Amino acid sequence: MTFINDHFLLQSKTAEQLYFDYAKDQPIIDYHNHLSTKDIAENRKFETLTDAWLEGDHYKWRAMRANGINEKYVTGNASKVEKFNKWAETVPFTLRNPLYHWTHLELKRYFGIDELLNRASAERVFEMSNDKLQQAGCYDLLDQMQVKVACSTDDPIDDLSYHKQIKTAAKGIKVLPTFRPDKCLALEDITSYNTYIDKLGNAASIDIKSLDDLIEALHSRMEYFTSLGCKLSDHGLNRIPYQKAELSTTESNFKKVRSGKSLNADEIEQVQTYILIELGKGYYKQGWTMQFHLGALRNNNERALRELGPDTGYDSMGDFNQAQSLSNFLNTLDNTNQLSQTILYNLNPRDNDLLATMAGNFNDGLTPGKIQFGTGWWFLDQKDGMERQMNSLSNMGLLSRFVGMLTDSRSFLSFPRHEYFRRILCNLLGDDVEKGLIPNDMDLLGQMVEDISYNNANKYFNFD
Repeated sequence: MTFINDHFLLQSKTAEQLYFDYAKDQPIIDYHNHLSTKDIAENRKFETLTDAWLEGDHYKWRAMRANGINEKYVTGNASKVEKFNKWAETVPFTLRNPLYHWTHLELKRYFGIDELLNRASAERVFEMSNDKLQQAGCYDLLDQMQVKVACSTDDPIDDLSYHKQIKTAAKGIKVLPTFRPDKCLALEDITSYNTYIDKLGNAASIDIKSLDDLIEALHSRMEYFTSLGCKLSDHGLNRIPYQKAELSTTESNFKKVRSGKSLNADEIEQVQTYILIELGKGYYKQGWTMQFHLGALRNNNERALRELGPDTGYDSMGDFNQAQSLSNFLNTLDNTNQLSQTILYNLNPRDNDLLATMAGNFNDGLTPGKIQFGTGWWFLDQKDGMERQMNSLSNMGLLSRFVGMLTDSRSFLSFPRHEYFRRILCNLLGDDVEKGLIPNDMDLLGQMVEDISYNNANKYFNFD
């Protein structure tokens, strides 16, 4: 029997029935990822599995470094074959890490390869997968997994030209932009910040001298994003900033920044708070859903940051205090009836119950699941992390209204993670049935599985 078989992660007959009858054939909505829209627009064909797997995948990079692989074979100038062989050598050491599951799911689903990947099988796997990759472009890879909607992650200054190309190509999949204005809040480095704000002003045709100018520019870009189908914003923050001050004080601080003067920590947070609240109001006006990815401690290794740059595998969980500032922020928008649908993701599992209960504070009795406790993210998008997130959501809220899984990935081969999630969901419910904790009612449970797999997200984001 092969490792990735029909029973994979399904530990009861009930779990198998739920997966195969209700989850397996549902299409995929991937409402948050970091896919290259250039690759999609140009329907890129990957030359090798190294290109498709190791290009930009910091999950694999971390594992290779932990296995003692020299950086030359990770992000360096080694050949594609050498890099792949070093990854193949690392795979057996990833047992009990989700990378082991993902690696073999992807080999099975995209290439029909059942063989375990290791140094001995590396050459065969490399050649077999390369032959198939060179015949399939990005559209084919997405279509193979029944991806119906994929939402990329885009800076407000992006001209979204590749989205225009994709829309014109009309390949049967919606690829929609997501508004990610993190750099608008990055006031710690004044030089970089002012350079970015100048670029934002150019994109919006506005000379940004004041806070009003900044907000006008951001709202202008929101309108542009909406014209190309955008339905979501996203923020990656260690915690929500919340320190309100008189508008005159905040305006004065912003003008200091624009004149090249640095601010202290309190002044920075005051400006960030104002901008973030105004962004929230803009999202509500556009009818978008807000996403907040909270809790990452980024760029821990200064040497690696200097040599390799950000997003190269040197981030980890943080232990930030989340509750009060998050509550204040959501409450400020709710007070004026300008709180959008919101998804909250956390990176530290200690905060699962915190976020699950926080979401319940701001549901309005009109939109099912308006404030969502999002799926296990980054270091938590594995079996234990997903189960813990769903258990917290079940205990504190309504799992049945959950909008489900996303890849958060840069890889076009990452979409079997939706299967991974669906199998874990079905096994969780099947286990409850076997223990007599929930009824063995396939109509009830099957509808729940279908909704979490696809229907809830489709309705919540109004993708139709």
